[in-house]
Amino acid sequence: MRELSIGEVAREAGVPASTLRYYEKAGLLRAPPRRSGQRCYPEAVFGRISLIRLALEAGFTIGETRVFLTGFSEQTPPAARWRALAARKLEEVDALLERAQRMKSLLQTSFQCRCPRLEDCEKFLHTAKRRQGPSC
Repeated sequence: MRELSIGEVAREAGVPASTLRYYEKAGLLRAPPRRSGQRCYPEAVFGRISLIRLALEAGFTIGETRVFLTGFSEQTPPAARWRALAARKLEEVDALLERAQRMKSLLQTSFQCRCPRLEDCEKFLHTAKRRQGPSC
């Protein structure tokens, strides 16, 4: 089996070598054996890197990704691990989408007023808040 240096892995994976060192420090990659002080990665590391990138792309944090990779019994299949973590993440995403929709609505509908001065908008918003009206 071919062994690869950190530079070779970084180049082929399309990430900086510092990312690989970070993944190792964060517990996402096992520390590879060293030869003359240099990391020697097996080719199988690319599969692990792809899995890490998939989890991060799906929005998992480094900690959540570590749980996915190492926080379950070895007998727990990957799909069961993913479903367990994805259920919680989907709740977060739903809340984020709701917030984004509120933001979009405010950006599209607010400040369609004809107030000549900011002070007039401030007064209007203050009194509208009492009446629960969101825009001036």
